[in-house]
Amino acid sequence: MVAIVEYGAGNIRSLTNAIERIGEDYVVTSDPSLISTASHIVLPGVGQAASVICGIEERNLTNLIRSLSSPVLGICIGMQVLCSYSEEGDTGLLDVLDNRVVKLRSPGLKIPHMGWNRITGLRGPLFESIPEGEWFYFVHSYAPEISLDTVATTDYGGKFSSALNRRNFYGVQFHPEKSGQAGERFLKNFFNIDDRDGYSE
Repeated sequence: MVAIVEYGAGNIRSLTNAIERIGEDYVVTSDPSLISTASHIVLPGVGQAASVICGIEERNLTNLIRSLSSPVLGICIGMQVLCSYSEEGDTGLLDVLDNRVVKLRSPGLKIPHMGWNRITGLRGPLFESIPEGEWFYFVHSYAPEISLDTVATTDYGGKFSSALNRRNFYGVQFHPEKSGQAGERFLKNFFNIDDRDGYSE
């Protein structure tokens, strides 16, 4: 069973639709017992860093998320909250991934970065059968800097981490649930990961 963590972020419906299409069973929950026993956990959504962290703390999920041993996937703001710090609201995050989240600095380009863009430098099990340079859908104004945990990058007036992985924690800045067949392939890859498959230590 997949647990989609409910912490006040938006856009859960499009994610559940995508998961239904690939035939996975799921529950949307903030119940610690359901989250801790799930085979895979997804931190979804669209939102603002400080309000999402507040939602996590209000539901007493901070330490639980940090301690999870099953595969965890953060999507968009769900990835950002796994990082250490965000310039958005000068916010401390969960510090599972040692990345700072910074405002996009893309001279001459519109912010937010909204629409299709390529992902490159693909590494690890998330990207099995996904070609280098595949297109995914983005909606964001902030993104993690590049680090040793970066397993994919995207260029939008400068490169940022479009995917991260440390141990059983994975994160993507794009929205696989809005990325057509490539997004479905990506979600299948994540649900095929077990806790022995983490890419980076």
